[in-house]
Amino acid sequence: MKAYIPRLIDDTLCKELEAFGAVLITGPKWCGKTTTALQQASSTLFLQDPDNRRQYLQLADTKPSLLLEGAKPRLLDEWQDAPQLWDAVRHSVDREQDTGLYILTGSTTIDEEKILHSGSGRISRVRMRTMSLYEAGESNGQVSLKSLFKGESISSQSDHSLEDVAALIVRGGWPGSMGRPLEVARRQVAGYCQSIINTEIESADGKKRDRDKLTAFLRSYSRHTAGSASINTLVRDVSQQFDTISRKTISEYLSALSKIYVIEELPAWSPALRSKTSIAKSPVRHFVDPAIAAYFLDAGPADLISDLRTYGLLLESLVVRDLRIYADSINGKVYHYRDRSGLEADAIIHLNNGSWGAVEVKLGNEAIEKGTASLLSLKSKINTDKMKEPSFLAVITSSGYAYEREDGVYVLPITCLRD
Repeated sequence: MKAYIPRLIDDTLCKELEAFGAVLITGPKWCGKTTTALQQASSTLFLQDPDNRRQYLQLADTKPSLLLEGAKPRLLDEWQDAPQLWDAVRHSVDREQDTGLYILTGSTTIDEEKILHSGSGRISRVRMRTMSLYEAGESNGQVSLKSLFKGESISSQSDHSLEDVAALIVRGGWPGSMGRPLEVARRQVAGYCQSIINTEIESADGKKRDRDKLTAFLRSYSRHTAGSASINTLVRDVSQQFDTISRKTISEYLSALSKIYVIEELPAWSPALRSKTSIAKSPVRHFVDPAIAAYFLDAGPADLISDLRTYGLLLESLVVRDLRIYADSINGKVYHYRDRSGLEADAIIHLNNGSWGAVEVKLGNEAIEKGTASLLSLKSKINTDKMKEPSFLAVITSSGYAYEREDGVYVLPITCLRD
């Protein structure tokens, strides 16, 4: 059995168990939810255990409290297979009046129609993703997001080349692929992506779908990764291959893929501005891991090197994934900014104390200058009478050196960053 690779969410889970009676860990299949939960659980219930599944589901219908018996915290793995457990957990937490009783894991969102109460105040919800480069040992971690918010000086050099990062994009961040050859990791990504089409999406809402149309949609979505393509644009894309695809069908695809944590779109940030500039509200399209887009684009590392535009978009998606993981560990959230004048920032990290920083993701020295200009322009638009000035501005690259420019903008490789 492979040794456990520590995750940044470990500390978050520990703190949430101290504060709440139960913690729900959600995220895509194979991202490590169960393995992480097992590090802190004292007993377990695996609802998908084929030897006991039928008995477990019968008990969930007749006396769910029996399934909750065991040393605490008790792990209820893939609890959504028996939705009755949610209300049983909530009731148990109310009765026990204690914290750290249960850990629930799930790969689909809660079907609110199958539970009586939301669990608010009793059940904390924690989002898990595939591994960041720092967790995977592919970032030296010499620059922390916390240090950027503190305005500290930075200095580092990435050990990775442009080609290395292209390989990191296509291999993905699934724990099971860590330490394995690239081609093995890519086959695992292929297996995951095919499972989305063949089985996983149906688990979101019980609907069977035309697999060819779904595949065409996933390819279209992949082409628009790190962009704000409208539903109409996605419809036009898929309609080039199939005459009969509707807005409703595309919307249902988006909803189902969100429910199983395959896509995680980046919401727009709405700051206080000096002028009445109109801010775009559309989310930016992202998969939970950029390797999914690489798979549906049939792109390997060499393909990305020969198509730097696509490389740049998938690098942006990789950076957004990692920033979300790092921001979660310091009580922050990630957004994007774009206004009607065309000014944009690929990522805005906003902490719960009101502090914020802005990021542009760029390849190459010339692009760094362009990213810097955008960030400084955004800074000048912020109404600092109503909100704080940015704690930092940073251009994140794939490789090279980490340093602070004379204008105060940081330049740093994603392979030097951590939380």
